[in-house]
Amino acid sequence: MKTMKKRHVLFSLAALPLALLAGQAQAQAHVKVLACEPEWGALALELGGPLVDVAVATSARQDPHQIQAKPSLIARARNAHLLACTGAELEAGWLPLLLQQSGNAAIQPGKPGYFEAAAVVRKLEVPTQLDRAQGDVHAAGNPHIQTDPRNIALVATALSARLQQIDAAHATDYAQRERAFSQRWQQALARWNAQAAPLKGLPVVSQHKGFPYLYDWLGLKEVAVLEPKPGVEPSVAQLQAVQGALKATPAKMILHAAYQDPRPSDWLSGQAGIPSVKLPFTVGGSDAAYDLFSLFDDTLARLLAAAGAKR
Repeated sequence: MKTMKKRHVLFSLAALPLALLAGQAQAQAHVKVLACEPEWGALALELGGPLVDVAVATSARQDPHQIQAKPSLIARARNAHLLACTGAELEAGWLPLLLQQSGNAAIQPGKPGYFEAAAVVRKLEVPTQLDRAQGDVHAAGNPHIQTDPRNIALVATALSARLQQIDAAHATDYAQRERAFSQRWQQALARWNAQAAPLKGLPVVSQHKGFPYLYDWLGLKEVAVLEPKPGVEPSVAQLQAVQGALKATPAKMILHAAYQDPRPSDWLSGQAGIPSVKLPFTVGGSDAAYDLFSLFDDTLARLLAAAGAKR
């Protein structure tokens, strides 16, 4: 678990001043936030600044589907005023137990202290029927919403409103910070959209079904997935089958998240002669992705480099 004293490890040295500012302001912080994933911890810091004390339950190098509810994490949940998670069943394997063991009524589902980011965006890949034989399928749709910056904007508005509700005495401060963030975010989004133009329509391979929102934003075309089923590691036979399929439907690159074992992507890269690209996926997924803005800067830089496009 990432505590305030260790939070600069998550956001890297480049974000150290912000992390230290938040750390020094713990005595004045009014809302203790426990974020399930790094992106929501980073967003809470943007929206709350010195008014929030943020801890993050997972790191960018962990599979957010699978973590343990350790005593230190339970202790943090017990004292939290706000729990900010993705939802859409992403944390279904560990969050219910954490909530139960925390004994904290304020952060239970249905309470103001319980916030699900996925509840405020349009979900993709919503299954028409549920069959666990199909692997790690989420009933509410694909939960990896953070790879589309347009979703971040929507979540920011909703999360700011929740902070204002929980800490009404400082509602004006949260509202001002949200407006400032939104202005900077929209400016960055316009820049990213312009930079990403060469990526539109490019065929790509995914190691895991983790990037549909990224593809929806950029117009990338997923032509193959290495995992035979979501959450199931690909066998050599599966990788060879994908390799064969790519002869008929070529791809420009193979994408995997920073927390994933790169060997399947790297194997196919060597066999097919196309680049394997590690994307940060969330804040802290690379040294360059130290906050939300740099997360998308680095993501686009890696995609454009693999595509051979000029930035």
